[in-house]
Amino acid sequence: MSIHTLDLIFPGFVFAYGALITLVLSAPRLMALAEERLPREMKKQLEAHRWLALFCLIIGAIWSLQNLWLRGETFLG
Repeated sequence: MSIHTLDLIFPGFVFAYGALITLVLSAPRLMALAEERLPREMKKQLEAHRWLALFCLIIGAIWSLQNLWLRGETFLG
């Protein structure tokens, strides 16, 4: 895997992490499920990652758009 390929794929992982954690923390139904099934320490850790997830969501989106705008390339080409 080259640096160029990694530069196209990695922002997607950053964005996906941010989107997933932000979605879970923002959905009352998912948080109720987390309170039911997760140990208290793990739930605290999940809530502590709120700002990291928001940061990853924003940076991942900007980074992905930058790759598309500046290089004009996608995963397919």
